[in-house]
Amino acid sequence: MKFIDSASITVIAGDGGHGCISFRRELNIPKGGPDGGDGGNGGSIWFVADKNLNTLIEYNMKKVIKAENGFNGKSYNCTGKNGKDIFVKVPLGTQIIDKISNKIILDMTINKQKLLIVKGGFHGLGNTRFKSSINRAPRKRSYGSKGEIKEIKLELLLLANVGMLGLPNSGKSTFIRSVSSARPKVSDYPFTTLIPKLGVVNISNNKNFIIADIPGLIKGSSNGTGLGTIFLKHLSRCQVLLHLIDIMPIDNSSIINNINIIHNEIKKFNKKLFLKPIWLVFNKSDLINKKNLYFKIKNIISSIKWKEKYYIISSIKKINTFLLCKDLMKFIQNKF
Repeated sequence: MKFIDSASITVIAGDGGHGCISFRRELNIPKGGPDGGDGGNGGSIWFVADKNLNTLIEYNMKKVIKAENGFNGKSYNCTGKNGKDIFVKVPLGTQIIDKISNKIILDMTINKQKLLIVKGGFHGLGNTRFKSSINRAPRKRSYGSKGEIKEIKLELLLLANVGMLGLPNSGKSTFIRSVSSARPKVSDYPFTTLIPKLGVVNISNNKNFIIADIPGLIKGSSNGTGLGTIFLKHLSRCQVLLHLIDIMPIDNSSIINNINIIHNEIKKFNKKLFLKPIWLVFNKSDLINKKNLYFKIKNIISSIKWKEKYYIISSIKKINTFLLCKDLMKFIQNKF
């Protein structure tokens, strides 16, 4: 299914049904009193978070959602039927935003969480309601009120504990395949990953976390070049970011320059995201002998004056990947 992470829709609640004007007219009661029933309430629209969904594609095609109107009242004091409520399912992590004010109404982060977004109109009253001691035959009723209408935006932000960053072909997809059950496409050409992928990393029976892989960033991403920044917003909920670095780039590019490219693009895109904990992960360590490997990385860390955590792994050979995941689990648990 195509991944869509935003949509704009109009939600319209049902109108209330009108009250009825009616009088009893039976064979033995030629001049009976009023018996007009009330109308029914209009249907409301609710949003419900569903953990089984992962895209907003349905609402990219369905621009208007309208609930059923309440039915009008009838004779013999029959009340009109209420309009049916509509329950709109959205993926976990969906933000419901008022399109006019641009304010977030609610962030749907709990499975089965509900939000009443527009309320159905109130029912009208039948003429029976207006009977009094001085007006035994009222020819009066009230009309049902209009249902609420809202224009809203839906923005999906994936729920992940760990987010991965890196240039194309840095090994992000291979890493997520090696530590989780996710199976993203892996190849030796750039931009293999075209949409975000989520994987669950199980450390033990009751310890796990969710990791997100987004398309690789390139220089100029913050200005719209490439694919990465389209999906960078999906890392906003992560507690920690992993910056995967190819220790043996095919194009022989400078590793220090490659690191700076990613950090500069994140900073330009969103300073709040840049301030999240970032761990450097030097990948493909199996391609170089240990002595040269550690000497090379020591020089890189010294040159960029890196003070945060860093790891040396091989995703394809699963070297140090479990150690990294265990440390991630500890970090996430200490965050709560």
